[in-house]
Parts: sequence; structure tokens; C-alpha cells
Amino acid sequence: MLSRLYARVIAHAASPNAPWWLAALAFSEASFFPMPPETLLVPMVLACRERAWFYATLCTLASVAGGLLGWLIGAALLDSVARPIAHFYHADHTLETLQIRFREWGVWIVLLKGLTPIPYKFVTIASGMAHFALVPFMLASLVTRGLRFFLVAGLLQRFGAPIERFLEQRLPLVTSAFALLLIGGVVALRYL
Repeated sequence: MLSRLYARVIAHAASPNAPWWLAALAFSEASFFPMPPETLLVPMVLACRERAWFYATLCTLASVAGGLLGWLIGAALLDSVARPIAHFYHADHTLETLQIRFREWGVWIVLLKGLTPIPYKFVTIASGMAHFALVPFMLASLVTRGLRFFLVAGLLQRFGAPIERFLEQRLPLVTSAFALLLIGGVVALRYL
């Protein structure tokens, strides 16, 4: 079943509409949606390695734009949107902790947390809650998200064939590891 699903995702990743879906996923993940952009970025780069840098750029810019929405949610829509999002993910305490840490660590929170499996939406919303300066936030988001997505795209472009073979041969292991990372990121939110 996983092999058929993987084959379908690769086929869709090469479709003309795939970049739009990638941009939508990267944008929404940075502000409210739980799925990381790599779930689409990886198969898209594997399906068309010569477009790796384009996909990484698209993913980065859409994620930074989504981060701006997350910042605005935290700054202007705290009670009506930000708190319900945090409550939905059982991350109320995490959001408050991040807000406090923004006052202490500032741009370093964005730079470090943007590279981890911790959902980026909490970083963006908390930065808005803390009324962290928008320009440094946007620049740090551009750096950290760009580093993350260009690293993934670059590794896949350079070592695509062996990685693709590894994914095809060990798909259940890879999906389990991915699920554990995603769950680990959410669980880590409780212990920031």
C-alpha cells in the first residue's frame, strides 16, 4: 500500500500544479497547518531534480509569507485565532513560553527553531504575540527557512538516485521515522 501511495505522490509531484500545492503547503504550515512542506518538497525534487533550486526558493518564499500571517495572527488576533490554534495542538503553554523567550533571545529563537521539527507556526505566532520587530523576524525567517529547504533540495539534487532507492526499499521505515519526528516535534513543544 505504501509503495502505491509513494508512486502516486511522485507522479503528482511532477504535475504542472505541484508548485502551487507546494507554495500553499509551505504558506499554511508557517501559520496554522500541521504538515511540513518537506512532505511535498522531497517527492517534487526527486521527480524533477533540475528544478530543485526553484522548488526550494518557492518553498522558502511561501513559508516566509505564511510566517508573516502567523506573526499577524499572534499580534492582532491573539484571542480569536492564536489561542484556538495553540489549544487545538495542545500547545497553550508552549506558545506562552515562546513569547517569553522571544523577549530574552529575540532573533535567535527564529533562527534555531526554524530548523527543527518543531512546527514553525508556533514560532511565528509567538513572535507576533511578543510584538517582536517585524523586519528582523522576516529576515531571520528568510535565513532559517531558506537554509532548511535549500539543504533538503541540495541533498536530494546531489544524492537523489541513492536517496530515492533508499526510500523505495525502506518506505515503511522512512514513513515511521518521519511520523516519529513529527510527533516528537509536537511533544517537544510541551517541554520547551
